[in-house]
Amino acid sequence: MNWISNYVRPKINSLFSRREVPENLWTKCPECGTMLFHRELAENLNVCSTCDHHMNISPRDRFAALFDGGIFTEVEVPVPLADPLQFRDQKKYPDRMKAAQKATGEKEAMLVAEGEIARTPVVAAAQDFSFMAGSMGMYVGNAIIAAAERAVRLKCPLILFAAAGGARMQEGILSLMQMPRTTVAVQMLREAGLPYICILTHPTTGGVTASYAMLGDVQISEPNALICFAGPRVIEQTIREKLPEGFQRAEYLLDHGMLDRVTHRKAMREELVTILRMLMNQPPAIKGDLPAPEPRPVIDLPPPPTPEAVVENKAAE
Repeated sequence: MNWISNYVRPKINSLFSRREVPENLWTKCPECGTMLFHRELAENLNVCSTCDHHMNISPRDRFAALFDGGIFTEVEVPVPLADPLQFRDQKKYPDRMKAAQKATGEKEAMLVAEGEIARTPVVAAAQDFSFMAGSMGMYVGNAIIAAAERAVRLKCPLILFAAAGGARMQEGILSLMQMPRTTVAVQMLREAGLPYICILTHPTTGGVTASYAMLGDVQISEPNALICFAGPRVIEQTIREKLPEGFQRAEYLLDHGMLDRVTHRKAMREELVTILRMLMNQPPAIKGDLPAPEPRPVIDLPPPPTPEAVVENKAAE
């Protein structure tokens, strides 16, 4: 009986038991519900292969697909006071920051980097919606100012990817002060004659939309992105009317003149290459443009024979 209970039964259970699968191997599309394998989703830049829904993507993954060879250098951003208002709701503000940093692996909601796109030097900044909903606090304001100053110093364009739920309430009035600060940073670029291109991703709302996100020389959006100051649910409850279909979505704003382009994430790099080279008065990019080949080594050959030597050789033969 011990042999059956100790050996046979565990062996049978191991054959028919269900193997555990790691939870992070599959991602469910929030739009169509399709289960997507994590490697295929990453290769597709976090775009659903079934319904083409654009999911959130981290700034590092975005920059890896944007810059030449995925190579970029981070721009240093001044770090503000950790908790200037000593704010606390259900948790202390520093505790929320630590949780967001642990979940995302980033120290704040915006990443600034410099590199080349089709050999055009650029400075890029991107918000991380996974970090406290990409909320705009003092660090984000410092990051945009640092990006603008770096672009002016290098005399190159600034590209900004916006994704935020608005201002960060834990910083109160200090977060709202970033709206005029970032507006001044954009004005620095204009006075220097440098392009500022803003790409709006899902969602871009609140004080971010009311400041730097809508001040670009060229306004581009990803498909079906929610772009607004107050959300559609708040507006419906305020005016007590049913809003039009697709209200405050990228395609609706494009039809009403609020955007210049709506571009798929996988086509964004080529779109930016064309726009940047036009605005910087550069020739169009050439497909397959590669570095010049290394010069071949010069081989010393004997001088060709003279006509007299040729005649003498034939006579000798």
